[in-house]
Amino acid sequence: MHAMRSERIAGLELEDDAGLITLRPRSLGEFVGQAEVKEKLRIYIEAAKQRGEPLDHVLLQGPPGLGKTTLAQIIASEMGVNVRISSGPAIEKAGDLAAILTNLQANDVFFIDEIHRLRRNVEEILYPAMEDCKIDIILGEGPSAQSLRIDLPEFTLVGATTRAGLISAPMRDRFEVVFRLGFYGLEDLRSIIVRAGKLLNIEVEGDGALELAKRARGTPRIANRLLRRTRDFAEVRGDGRIDLVTAKRSLEMLQIDDAGLDELDRAVLDAIVRKFSGGPVGLDTLAAAMSEEKDTITDIVEPYLLQEGFLQRTPQGRIATERAYKHLGVHRSDRLF
Repeated sequence: MHAMRSERIAGLELEDDAGLITLRPRSLGEFVGQAEVKEKLRIYIEAAKQRGEPLDHVLLQGPPGLGKTTLAQIIASEMGVNVRISSGPAIEKAGDLAAILTNLQANDVFFIDEIHRLRRNVEEILYPAMEDCKIDIILGEGPSAQSLRIDLPEFTLVGATTRAGLISAPMRDRFEVVFRLGFYGLEDLRSIIVRAGKLLNIEVEGDGALELAKRARGTPRIANRLLRRTRDFAEVRGDGRIDLVTAKRSLEMLQIDDAGLDELDRAVLDAIVRKFSGGPVGLDTLAAAMSEEKDTITDIVEPYLLQEGFLQRTPQGRIATERAYKHLGVHRSDRLF
């Protein structure tokens, strides 16, 4: 069984990533961006606290790195309860899930990342747990098998997914609150980078922060990653502060271009344009041609390329847009080599 990646700190269980622990906001007030989601959460959390009840089950969906895990931890913090963190692939057996659920305290938050990857037999244990705070355990096998019903404390399930379409209808219907997180704007990302710079004890000038924000693909996780790598560059090759020149030099070293595309993004576009005449090309064919996992293309690469208009997804397959050709410096008449 995969180990559940969690650690309990001051009422929270945090992922084992020192950088993310340092930079992760702990309250809705500190959380930058997603204004509509935050406003609704404030209302729902305050209403639940006034009634002395747990928050209704919450589903968070959107591309990786937009703050789903952070929001789950903030929900627990704002509610004044503990959070248990696991992921769909880590819960292999119904007994694994039962062990977690029976150890929850009243009103606790249970966060499942990649909830769309739960096994069906495990998912079915969740249905009565979410609706009636009960689970049914089968003891023994064959004719002598017996069903044991166990009462659970009331709790809040927070599920996160990058592939909302893969969540079964029965599971989706049991979430009372559903939020879709969108990519962040430049000003929000700049604010995130400036705040993170203070936490990391490095001076980040406004134009340097804005340059990093432009290359962060609308994603706070990437913005913080770029900041940490640029901090390294500034401390070794610069004067210990991040200005526009230092930011640009660091990003050039990281091979992240002006549009925020990295080597893999450009490789996907290049394959579609040069190998498949601009498309359409199916996902299986594209992944095989690049020796990449399909999930990497669909979850990591495509959302931003689609958002920024470099790629179109059609029933026949992926198609490179005119912007992709311009970005690669390829004329349509030159696409075959």
